[in-house]
Amino acid sequence: MLLPAPCRFLYAAGAAWLLAAPPAVAQAPAPPDPWLITADSIDPSNYYGATVANGVLGVVSAAEPFKVKSVVLAGAYDQYGRGRVSNFLNGFNLLNMYLEINGRRLGPADARHLRQQLDLREASLTTSFDYADQATIRYTYRALRHLPYSVLMEVSITARKDLTLGAASVLEAPDALRDVQNYYNEIDRPHVALSLLTSSARSPTGRLQLCASTSFLFEEPHGQEPRVIHEMWDSNMHLMKFSKPLRAGQTYAYAVVGSTISSAHDADPLNQAERLTIFARLEGRPRLLDFHQKAWQQLWKSDIQITGDAQAQQDVHSMLYHLYSFTRAGTDFSPSPMGLSGLGYNGHVFWDTDLWMFPALLVLHPEMARSMVEYRYQRLEAARRNAFAHGFQGAMYPWESADSGVEETPVWALSGPFEHHISADVALAAWQYYCVTQDKAWLREKGWPILAGTASFWASRVERNGPGHYDIRNVVAADEWAENVDNNAFTNAAAQVNLRNAAAAARVLGLPANPDWELVARNIPLLKMADGVTREHATYQGEGIKQADVNLLAYPLGVITDPAQIRKDLAYYATRVPNEGTPAMTQAIFALLYARLGDAGQARHFFQDAYEPNLLPPFRVIAETKGGTNPYFATGAGGVLQAVLMGFAGLEITPAGLTQRKNATLPTGWQALRITGAGAAGKTYSVGR
Repeated sequence: MLLPAPCRFLYAAGAAWLLAAPPAVAQAPAPPDPWLITADSIDPSNYYGATVANGVLGVVSAAEPFKVKSVVLAGAYDQYGRGRVSNFLNGFNLLNMYLEINGRRLGPADARHLRQQLDLREASLTTSFDYADQATIRYTYRALRHLPYSVLMEVSITARKDLTLGAASVLEAPDALRDVQNYYNEIDRPHVALSLLTSSARSPTGRLQLCASTSFLFEEPHGQEPRVIHEMWDSNMHLMKFSKPLRAGQTYAYAVVGSTISSAHDADPLNQAERLTIFARLEGRPRLLDFHQKAWQQLWKSDIQITGDAQAQQDVHSMLYHLYSFTRAGTDFSPSPMGLSGLGYNGHVFWDTDLWMFPALLVLHPEMARSMVEYRYQRLEAARRNAFAHGFQGAMYPWESADSGVEETPVWALSGPFEHHISADVALAAWQYYCVTQDKAWLREKGWPILAGTASFWASRVERNGPGHYDIRNVVAADEWAENVDNNAFTNAAAQVNLRNAAAAARVLGLPANPDWELVARNIPLLKMADGVTREHATYQGEGIKQADVNLLAYPLGVITDPAQIRKDLAYYATRVPNEGTPAMTQAIFALLYARLGDAGQARHFFQDAYEPNLLPPFRVIAETKGGTNPYFATGAGGVLQAVLMGFAGLEITPAGLTQRKNATLPTGWQALRITGAGAAGKTYSVGR
């Protein structure tokens, strides 16, 4: 290349300066973005998808372009697969589609520079890639926050050469569904034309009908849209497609909008799926995006803001995003340990909801947390029947629950008949909801029946063997490796708290409390070992533990309050947790308690240990255990968020409302912590500068 003389002089001078300069110092990598998680290097063999969800509908990404791993609809269960119990159903994939360039169907091998980005603030997933030297493709999908059964996918193609685009929206029934029926309709009005691709199927037993419908959303004025063609491939799959010539340099955009619903949600799911799709289609893309974004802006008014640790900030935002995505106000849905990220744990509801996810949501979004206690209230009668079947009084909640509220634990798991602390966990959530909201009307109508029913259960469950010996025998502990043990520390303490909170609720409401509740609570034993450490259960001899049990007596139960005892129990049981095979919540409790004890170093260590070894690529999603492969573990996220809120920020749920403890301790390295939109009043709490 020949440069003009002045440029050659400057170039030569610059080159000489470069030759004389010392070696360049490598720049430090940019800090993680607080809101964007980007996957620039995608390995399909080591890929764990991101979930985009709206509290009812969850979509899990795949490494292959235009594919998703699964679509989950909250509340849609049927008996199939393992265990002879209800399972989540894999729903219709509303985002299933393909692209063709000059007649070539694009596949994984055609995607160069593949990149995916999860936007936590706006709850969207964007994928982009290049196809040879022909085109750049980009698409973004969202589970629309304001429309619980609907999704939107936006697609844009930038042509680098003249080409012909072919695009299709495909509906294919998942393998477990049967009796598939496919429909195609075109609705033409003077101002709009739309095509509806619809499918309906029955669940494995035939109990449920699941339906889905999609429509293209074009940018062209009415009358100039591409011609849509319907094709029926077989009884389980059909599609609608269009083609479009593009000039080099032209960018063409379109969208797919769709809805899915089942007879668990609506008495007429087939027609409703089409109506909801038509509604979304005629709202138009700008309005759909605007309402969706405003809904998430409202959610993010309740936020956790960290100064001094950019990676922790991104990770905490991701945890909040997932809890927000897995729950929804105004429902009686309650998330399973894996939320809407797949079919893990059959979609069942455990103590994971009431004890681990619920408190963080209660602090930041009481209206969303209410859906979780509503779930339990609506299934109170089933809990009463369960108590009756086991020879007890009151309400005995099942260890695993699905749509009906009956016991859904597979029979080979002993936790079903014996992990009774779940009833106290449900009651604790109900009492905490009242404490934060101070809603006496709710307490009278719904909280009190839960609290009174579970207190009556414990009064009948104990074996009255004299003062201080109202024993609770033959249980599975919170530490689930301890099966069929007597006087488990967490179970006994949780029963005490349940009984006393029921009596407190009676006082708030001016109702007569059963005097037997306080008598029983006072006489349930909490055992000690010879060195003063709280004993996990009557036959505990120092063996390894699966998860926190004794340490939960300090938080959240508040039964042990002496700092010396809390520290003693921490020091002992922290050495009993193996490095692998245990769930993420335990270390979160250690972090919380060490922060309350003023130990910033241990708080940081256990905060990081609670989730960092569990992270999976490429979106840092949390597995249940270190080295595990079953994300997204919302239970663990709930535990870590409690460590931040109730440990580092010092928040406390009390009968008088949400308060902040004095002298809150931040983990080593953190400079400041700010909680916005907390509690029923949406207050701000700060620690540090």
